[in-house]
Amino acid sequence: MHAWLCKTPTGAQDLAWTELPAPAPGPGELLIEIEAASLNFPDLLIVQNKYQFKPELPFVPGCEYAGIVRAVGNGVSGYSPGDRAACYAGTGGFATHAVAPVEKCLRMPSDCDPAEAAAFVMAYATSHHALMDRAALKAGETVLVLGGAGGVGSSAIQIARAAGARVIAAASTSAKCAYCVELGAQAAINYATQDLRAELKALTDGRGPDVIYDPVGGPYAEPAFRSIAWRGRYLVVGFAAGAIGALPMNLPLLKGASVVGVFWGDYARREPAANARMLDELVDMLRAGALKPPIDRIMPMSELKAAYARMNDRKVMGKLIVRNG
Repeated sequence: MHAWLCKTPTGAQDLAWTELPAPAPGPGELLIEIEAASLNFPDLLIVQNKYQFKPELPFVPGCEYAGIVRAVGNGVSGYSPGDRAACYAGTGGFATHAVAPVEKCLRMPSDCDPAEAAAFVMAYATSHHALMDRAALKAGETVLVLGGAGGVGSSAIQIARAAGARVIAAASTSAKCAYCVELGAQAAINYATQDLRAELKALTDGRGPDVIYDPVGGPYAEPAFRSIAWRGRYLVVGFAAGAIGALPMNLPLLKGASVVGVFWGDYARREPAANARMLDELVDMLRAGALKPPIDRIMPMSELKAAYARMNDRKVMGKLIVRNG
């Protein structure tokens, strides 16, 4: 097998395409022949030693991938060679093959496109956990999605709309705002050129959004929170802007609002039964056409470094896929 190996976490430019011994699944594991892998923001951070999870060196980055089951380890039920699976193992995806724990794999429909399967689990699980579990989103409520054109933002737009919410997206360019509207947002704000608070006030008749989905952080956290509705829920999803936003703690008091942390990875580990039910629901929604992963572009696995550069330059809209073969 071959894989992009990270020997020192000094950035994507130092990854090396390396021949490695062919893996075999141990007990409770699957051997996956990788067809496609998606590039997620944590993949950018992890090779820079900036992510909260720091794998032992050397490691193969790529937290999410999809492919064909080639071998099944002892004790595994429900999978056979030839099945299709999407995996969210945290590492291992930027390769030709990977071994993944079965509890971090999701059996996919046989006719599911590998690129869509690779783009599916992390973004939609994060957004469903955030909006439906942590925020208890109700039909008729208004959701503000910051970073709406990104991987998790685009999934949040779709899940909020499927739940019957009104969606306002915010993004950094007019093209990204138009993309958010194409995905289903009823309105979009360009926070690079427009006043976020003023636009939110106008779009909500002064009431503010009931739920704020924030994977961006940085300078947008405080103005967004100052706009939140009474009893609103502010979802802390990530910090794509780089800086961790800071809030004056009188704001939750004055708004009667909640600051809610979203860490889907630990939710999956701590509450596996609930997570499994959620993933089954998401697959049903995918089959029914209620969800469709938006693909920015598909690049060859050999062009992984260029894919990293595209993400680093904030050019990605939806999910960026690298594919073998």
